[in-house]
Amino acid sequence: MEKTIEKLKVLADAAKYDVSCASSGVNRSNKNKKGLGNASAAGICHTWTSDGRCVSLLKILMSNDCIYDCAYCINRVSNDVKRESFTPEEIARLTIEFYRRNYIEGLFLSSAVFKNPDNTMEQIYKAVELIRNKYGFNGYIHVKAIPNAEISIIRKTGFLVDRLSMNIELPTQSGLKLLAPQKSMKSLLEPMGDIGKRIIYNKEEKKKFKNSGDFVPGGQSTQMIVGATKDTDLSLLSASQKLYDNFNLKRVYYSAYIPVVDKPNLPSIYSAPPLQREHRLYQADWLMRFYYFRSEELLDSANQNFDLEFDPKICWAMRNIHEFPKEVNRISYEELLRIPGIGPVSARRIIRQRRLAPVTYDGLKKIGVVLKRAKFFILCSGKYHGGINIDPDLIRYKLGDMEKSRQLSFW
Repeated sequence: MEKTIEKLKVLADAAKYDVSCASSGVNRSNKNKKGLGNASAAGICHTWTSDGRCVSLLKILMSNDCIYDCAYCINRVSNDVKRESFTPEEIARLTIEFYRRNYIEGLFLSSAVFKNPDNTMEQIYKAVELIRNKYGFNGYIHVKAIPNAEISIIRKTGFLVDRLSMNIELPTQSGLKLLAPQKSMKSLLEPMGDIGKRIIYNKEEKKKFKNSGDFVPGGQSTQMIVGATKDTDLSLLSASQKLYDNFNLKRVYYSAYIPVVDKPNLPSIYSAPPLQREHRLYQADWLMRFYYFRSEELLDSANQNFDLEFDPKICWAMRNIHEFPKEVNRISYEELLRIPGIGPVSARRIIRQRRLAPVTYDGLKKIGVVLKRAKFFILCSGKYHGGINIDPDLIRYKLGDMEKSRQLSFW
């Protein structure tokens, strides 16, 4: 038991740098009430759900004994760290015992590459197969697939898990060559493409055959490191756009580079993690997934990195000021979403309200519009309420003053 706890401490700590383990919104029901657990639609992760609940999962590596030498990774073969490994049976028992004690609601399982990619992926599969079939666990399971592993092993794992992720880490081949020379973009993208096609095929198959098994019902995700190379925000966001377009990806996660090792090719170990860059990339990613924006609209060759003072939507609006102000009582739902201060919920409320009567400026606040941002970009029944000329410099100055006042009042 002491040995298991010692392994758990090492392998749980080694897994903390992987951020792509969030909720998928999957329902996996407890069949015939004979198994253990359910995967809740609210999701399984170390976070707060939309209904206010805090949910948890066991997040560990199968092994940190890696044969690769990725410069940014704490588990690289050349790093002097304590090495530990779990067997598939140990992971299965640990997951079930933690669940029975109400410590967790699911599992996130990843691993360093030990021996070779095929062996590592096969051991992960065996662990998940034991959890599902021997112990009858129906809760949420997220597995990180191993680059360069045989695609057939990844496929059969996909029928047992709720989500698969294949972490790209860096958006360009040149970045991989510099920091992870044993990986290639091809070895990462080929299995992601296969998983994406299989997800679509499985959905079509289930329409014809109700008893068809679920293949990665929570979709696949990936992760990219921000700040480990000189790649710009444009490079990161463009890579994300291609992944969404071509690989049926559920989500891209961004992880600010944390200097856990000291290497000549890496940024200085004394520099702070680029957390604000990470935040802006998440905001832009949200705009692409839910606000109908394209990456090329948010950044271009003249603007390759996000403004750290203002969010991407405001910056886009100020660069395209010729499109404003927009009349909220006439424009489409998609156009409403492009106005700073208006989100999907308030846009839908505006659409519903104006079917009954024109939306007024005072009514916008009740609807949920953030008027301190939106007022510079809208008209209500032909009237402008911004109080200043529609000029990017003036708007930037006003919004900057508001942000400073907000921060001072907070402190």
